[in-house]
Amino acid sequence: MDIAALRTAHPDHWMKATAIRTLTLDAVAAANSGHSGMPMGMADVATVLFEKHLKFDPKAPEWPDRDRFILSAGHGSMLLYSLMYLTGYEDMPLEQIKDFRQWGARTAGHPEFGHARGIETTTGPLGQGIANSVGFAIAEEIQRATWGKKIIDHHTYVMAGDGCLMEGVSQEAIALAGMQKLSHLIVFWDNNNITIDGTVDIADITNQPMRFEASGWHVQSIDGHDPEAIDAAITAAKNDPRPSMIACKTHIALGHAAQDTSKGHGALTNADQLKAAKEAYGAPMGDFEVAADALKQWAEIGARGATAHKEWHDRFNALSANKQAEFKRIYAGEAPKRLSATIRALKKQISEGAPSVATRKSSEMTLEVINPIMQETIGGSADLTGSNNTLTKDMGTFHPDTRKGRYIYYGVREHGMAAAMNGMALHGGARAYGGTFMCFTDYARGAMRLSALMGVPTTYVMTHDSIGLGEDGPTHQPVEHLAMLRATPNMNVFRPADTVETAEAWEIALTSQKTPSVLALTRQNLPTVRTEHKNKNMVAQGAYVLADAEGKRQAILLATGSEVSIAMEARDLLQAEGIGTRVVSMPCWELFEEQEESYRKRVLPGGPVRVAIEAGIRFGWDRWLFGERGKREKSGFIGMHGFGASAPAERLYKEFGITAEDTAAKVKSLIK
Repeated sequence: MDIAALRTAHPDHWMKATAIRTLTLDAVAAANSGHSGMPMGMADVATVLFEKHLKFDPKAPEWPDRDRFILSAGHGSMLLYSLMYLTGYEDMPLEQIKDFRQWGARTAGHPEFGHARGIETTTGPLGQGIANSVGFAIAEEIQRATWGKKIIDHHTYVMAGDGCLMEGVSQEAIALAGMQKLSHLIVFWDNNNITIDGTVDIADITNQPMRFEASGWHVQSIDGHDPEAIDAAITAAKNDPRPSMIACKTHIALGHAAQDTSKGHGALTNADQLKAAKEAYGAPMGDFEVAADALKQWAEIGARGATAHKEWHDRFNALSANKQAEFKRIYAGEAPKRLSATIRALKKQISEGAPSVATRKSSEMTLEVINPIMQETIGGSADLTGSNNTLTKDMGTFHPDTRKGRYIYYGVREHGMAAAMNGMALHGGARAYGGTFMCFTDYARGAMRLSALMGVPTTYVMTHDSIGLGEDGPTHQPVEHLAMLRATPNMNVFRPADTVETAEAWEIALTSQKTPSVLALTRQNLPTVRTEHKNKNMVAQGAYVLADAEGKRQAILLATGSEVSIAMEARDLLQAEGIGTRVVSMPCWELFEEQEESYRKRVLPGGPVRVAIEAGIRFGWDRWLFGERGKREKSGFIGMHGFGASAPAERLYKEFGITAEDTAAKVKSLIK
């Protein structure tokens, strides 16, 4: 690549792109850690995008109608940080660039949502950014149809590398985007033919442009260092009715001794080579120094968006007061005031009628009263709508012909669904939920972990939550999944016992601001155990006394979900023998852990025998059995110790010893 020719062909553009490259080199060198090559290779694309196309205002990073820029190749984080500094984001002064990858800095090794305004999503696990972008684009489509183009009309731009496209979740994402004709989604592929291990062809010979074409995308291939070609390609992409992929042929670590090599992917810290690269660029030689003209031009690019932002505010202020208030509410992530009263009314109805239904049906019953009053909900299922019970009649289907629809048929794409839901939540103005079978949290796990890491309130409706699903057998019966999810920081895992607890769990999920929720729901019918109506949301306490001992309290039964009714039956057996037994329902361990110790002590006092009942593995239960004032020798567990089997649910519970009789026997064996 002839650097001199690039410098002379478009000198103003070169100067601006050079600022990204040198800031990257200096930051990585100062940290002695990082990834230099991608920002150096994609600096030209980024410069054209930000200068000529991106609608943004650094002084208002949360402006709802801004274009979204997602760096899916998150290891190239210095590209994003450099752009934010150069265009004037208040959260990204030069000091943050100098502190790249250091303790307390906003400039983490990979972009992290919440560290600095202007970072749209957490990227680094490859494929997640491009999969998130589908959710961003879906939210934009729905809101444009709902609010009109004067209020919502923006694009989502993504930079993805070879690694993003190798990850399987990318195929789930691009197939969904192509089918949905998400015309405001534009992906730049950094086609540099380099991975950490070597050239791409040692691991992959996929024709990526043909792959995107086969998925219904508009595809262009350009020289990623030619600003005129980049500009023309973006313009063409914006005018096409399909999502667009622009294959940008680039040189990793452009202008450095490591150009076009695997070494160029990582940290370029050799001082002599850094100096030589700056000389080739014609750049200032000082550390973190940017040419004055470049700084001025970048500042002008950043300031340009203020006009578009003001014009949007003028249009927004022309809306009625009610519409403005509703828009602000949903973008603040606040539930409508009547949600609480709606949930209370449903609870009262259920407590009085005491139906016996599966909690997956309980979830549907709850959504039937929630979705009409929360138009920001966007639901869906990974080809299991009839099993997950996630569709309510008021929603309508999201489709290229029905953009106001709020229900998405994701197909068999659990991971893509979960990542897209994160994108919707991050876009703003949307409450996303989606369903699959509980055991397929394995497939969605990467995106679910990022929900928790980013602190976005995505809701996962996971049905068929135990061996209680029956004949489908051990491949579909989750036994370790509750433990896996409970081990995840900042994730509320709800396993409700009946419709009342399910409604309370939904209320918490839909009022959460920074914590994702998992609802683990049954296939089999369960009796209503909350027959005494309480206005208070008991699930919000995490655990509570459902039924207390009559006479001297000798045992405490702890249970979740479908096993709470088993605990109640066991209590009847024990009480009949004069053994005073308390039943504690524990629908959400995480919320119980957050309660004051005085409350936890009232629920789980020291002294009595404790037996936990859950149709999953024991892992995690010891915290409640012989922590919290319990004793090892006075505790027991009724549940799974291996995988399940294929048989009707009732037979499975009997064969695996998860019955009221087994529970009562365990309690009696522990009472001295």
